[in-house]
Amino acid sequence: MQKITPWTHKVQYYETDQMQIVHHSNFIRWFEEGRIHALEEIGIGYDRLEKMGIGSPVISIDAKIAKSVRFGETVRIEVAIEPFDGVRLTVKYRVVRAEDGAVCCTGTTGHCFQGADGRLISIKRKYPEIYEVMQKMPTDFEQV
Repeated sequence: MQKITPWTHKVQYYETDQMQIVHHSNFIRWFEEGRIHALEEIGIGYDRLEKMGIGSPVISIDAKIAKSVRFGETVRIEVAIEPFDGVRLTVKYRVVRAEDGAVCCTGTTGHCFQGADGRLISIKRKYPEIYEVMQKMPTDFEQV
């Protein structure tokens, strides 16, 4: 497995709500930042996938917020994947407050892959070199 450096994000004021905590929608945005960062770290950045005509839309999402995050705090977004079959990809996330190591949010996103024509594709069959690289992504947070 390849090590992936967690994505670091400093909470901005606009990400908070009237209760002065991060609005729940921002955790989803942070998941996306972490996923894009992880793909870049393993050498298949989303820009490269798009140039190849590969899209990877979100088909499911789940988030569980355990602790509040506030303006000015820094979080690490750790990323791992479920075993990847080449068609559907499930990405796992853990948002950790840098200051105290508290796990503030966990979640998953599900993705499929589609060609430029919008049709579903199997990365394993159509792009085996991409599939091999993705097999190197950590499947457990302890590998991050």
